[in-house]
Amino acid sequence: MTTPAYLRIRTELEQRIRSGALLPGSKLPTEAELREQYSVSRATAQRVLTELAQAGLVERHRRRGTFVAEGARQENLLRLVNPALQGPEIPGRHAVDSAAVIPARDADVEMPGVEDDAPVVQLRRLKFDVDDNPIAIELSAVPFSLAPRLLDEDLAHLTVHDYFSRNGVPAAKSRVYIDPVLLDDDTASRLHLTSGQAVIRLRRLTWLIDGKLAEAMWHIIRPDLVEFFIEHSVLSTQDR
Repeated sequence: MTTPAYLRIRTELEQRIRSGALLPGSKLPTEAELREQYSVSRATAQRVLTELAQAGLVERHRRRGTFVAEGARQENLLRLVNPALQGPEIPGRHAVDSAAVIPARDADVEMPGVEDDAPVVQLRRLKFDVDDNPIAIELSAVPFSLAPRLLDEDLAHLTVHDYFSRNGVPAAKSRVYIDPVLLDDDTASRLHLTSGQAVIRLRRLTWLIDGKLAEAMWHIIRPDLVEFFIEHSVLSTQDR
């Protein structure tokens, strides 16, 4: 399956930022420069810079341009509650750990309003930084009736909310819960951490327009590699 142009360009820039090739304060190409360099549309160039900004990797300033942010491993929590999100919640390489249709009771995440024996699509993935350190485990569960062809997707690059958008699933709102949890042996081993260590789990529920559950998911993230923040701007940050 061909990697979308926006994802290929964003990944290239992200790797340069996380590796230190682009230092904090460095200026990134403008939308016009990206269009010319990669022969892509304005919408693609805009999406690349927007997703890097949403991930906390860059800062966009009117008339000045786009610059590498201080602390390039920071992630904006507001990104997790955006039902219109098209890129990954946490940028970086993904590896599929498991993908299957199972009963909701076995989904390993609470699914309010979904019957225990209802089939759901469960996807578990590991996420890595540019140095190939495991930074997070993600688990997502979606009612099978909403996503019967989900397992046919490119699961390493899939964003569930983007799948909903492309398939006409009317996701309306998301809510994130912040849960303190102790790592079990399996999760600790996968993240190269100590069993029993206290970490933060980000648990998200997404609902449809009619109030029914669209997705339940969680991230468990290495606290030594990722710093979270919340930022919301009411001003346009398009390059001028």
